[in-house]
Amino acid sequence: MDDTLDSPPPEFSGAPTIDFRAELNDEQFNAVTAEPGPLLVLAGAGSGKTRTLTYRVAYLLSMGVRPGEILLLTFTNKAAREMLARVEQLTGVEPRRFWGGTFHSIGARILRMYGDAIGLPKNPTILDADDSESLLKLSVEAEDKLFFKDKTHPKPGPLHNVLSLARNTRLDLAETVSRHFPQYQEIAHRLPAFAAAYAARKREQNVLDYDDLLELWLDLLVKAPDVAAYFVARFRHVLVDEYQDTNTLQSEIVDRMGAHHRVMAVGDDAQCIYSWRGANFENIMTFPDRHEGTVIHRIETNYRSTPQILALANGVLEAQPRGRHFEKKLVAARANSTKPYVVQAMDDREQAEFIIKRVRSLIEDDGVSPAEIAVLYRSHFVALEIQLALSRAAIPYTITSGVKFFERQHVRDLIGLIQFVYNPANTLAWERIAVLLPKVGEKGAQKIHAAALDHARLLRLDFVDALASDDVKARVPKDAKDDWPQFCASLREVAHALRDDKPARAIELAIEGWYGDHLKGAYADYVDRYEELKALIGFAERFDDIQDLLAQIVLLNGETSEKEVAPPQDAIKLTTVHQAKGLEYDAVFVIGLADGLFPGRRSIEDGDVEEERRLFYVAVTRAKNELYLCYPKIASRAGPGGMLLNPSRFLTELSPALYEPLRIKRQFGW
Repeated sequence: MDDTLDSPPPEFSGAPTIDFRAELNDEQFNAVTAEPGPLLVLAGAGSGKTRTLTYRVAYLLSMGVRPGEILLLTFTNKAAREMLARVEQLTGVEPRRFWGGTFHSIGARILRMYGDAIGLPKNPTILDADDSESLLKLSVEAEDKLFFKDKTHPKPGPLHNVLSLARNTRLDLAETVSRHFPQYQEIAHRLPAFAAAYAARKREQNVLDYDDLLELWLDLLVKAPDVAAYFVARFRHVLVDEYQDTNTLQSEIVDRMGAHHRVMAVGDDAQCIYSWRGANFENIMTFPDRHEGTVIHRIETNYRSTPQILALANGVLEAQPRGRHFEKKLVAARANSTKPYVVQAMDDREQAEFIIKRVRSLIEDDGVSPAEIAVLYRSHFVALEIQLALSRAAIPYTITSGVKFFERQHVRDLIGLIQFVYNPANTLAWERIAVLLPKVGEKGAQKIHAAALDHARLLRLDFVDALASDDVKARVPKDAKDDWPQFCASLREVAHALRDDKPARAIELAIEGWYGDHLKGAYADYVDRYEELKALIGFAERFDDIQDLLAQIVLLNGETSEKEVAPPQDAIKLTTVHQAKGLEYDAVFVIGLADGLFPGRRSIEDGDVEEERRLFYVAVTRAKNELYLCYPKIASRAGPGGMLLNPSRFLTELSPALYEPLRIKRQFGW
């Protein structure tokens, strides 16, 4: 096919003339107006990546490429809509004229058109997540009807997550489990048979799940060369947004759809932070190897942050291993300001109190909008103390995930277990934990509770002890009988701890007992949730009486619920770094910057902290004006006396010239 860019298409000719030279900086202009061919655009944080892509589409139109000859692949439909709406403003060409959208939406469209070439019936039904899990459950039970009765085995949702990650990363199931789901190591050998049964049942019912839209799209390109050749000829230009987030499947699809090598991949290797979702760092690093003659464009002018914040961000990049990243250096378009601060606190509570004081000063003295202040962290449990402090200080806040620590389901379950053991008359707490048993519903839980109450009164037994009696066990559904002895034994252990020990010991036993095993099967991200529950132990250490602990939790939940009436513009943001990617704030506090917290313990033990370093880079580059990097010297969640922490290696490897050290004094003078 001729690569020449022809005269503009008729629909473009009446549109306003775009002065690309005036609208773009030099780096953006060079990328936007580059000759057709393999292009890797390394767009640094805050450098105008979306603008570059949008103007590239407009430029191609202005040079004679027709809308239907451009394929734009994004990770959200919103991103595609926004880009193509902006293209319409620039050129007058309607979004519907393009093939633009997420990988999955484009895959669905292509399979509807040409799926019969690989034996797909016309118009297969696409299952949503709930239906996919239900079908997987039926498939597994046909192979082993008892599989899901073992509470340590993954339930259908977590099992679907395991299979999905293996499919998207093109790894076998054993390696997927070993890398990402170690809690399922003992049953890894059984998963291939379940995956095969699930695939067979989908074929029988003429249905596709979400992952099929990618897998079968790639199958079509591999097994139907005529169809592949048609799409390669049709789409003269393939543009990919956030290329660093592509998984192995997506990368192979891009390579085949762009076999003509007129692919523009836009991304930033320094912001590849989603390996746990399947993103493959090697995709962007090896792009030039797979597309001979790749021209690399660097867009490094940053319009977001001050020079001092960017100097620290560049320091983070300089610490990366040589040869394992693309060289880049962010350049500030803004005027000088203050250096970032590195803040050492004694513990989580002192760290939180410092943030409260500084937040008040930012809002009341400096006029910063609360919505322009963010607290970022590696994991949810790190934010427990700051949530408590904000609630006590009556400072409204929102959490990006939408769920505050004590509202998270597994946290509420564990608290419910403690509440019930402390007060067996609390039937709401009982029902919350009882329904976690197989085939126990709300009414069944009520019947078991009534039977235990009668038995306890008759024999003058403690209620928790009465649960283990044969009379009560007779009311337990057959599917839950295997769990029942451990369930009762775990409740007794917690009850004894509540009588003889501090509340922290009762919580520890609850986590290590029956509920810990339930957690393993209930959630694919078991390891993270387990860490969050362990954070409760440190919180409970400050209480000598269980009643005081439970009352405090109830009060905190009430206080935080009241804050929900505050409009988002009046609330500061609490968010994990992952969820903050793509966002920006006037002032950013990054908390918990200690080895074992950020970078996390598992990445240190595995000897690979590079993704964690990139995550730190993303955190730093969210800040526009002020940046506070905070770490506690003592981990309060480690038990009595705490555990000494070392500042994060990501801090110690930075030149001290890049920041101002700030040590908190008593009464928070600094």
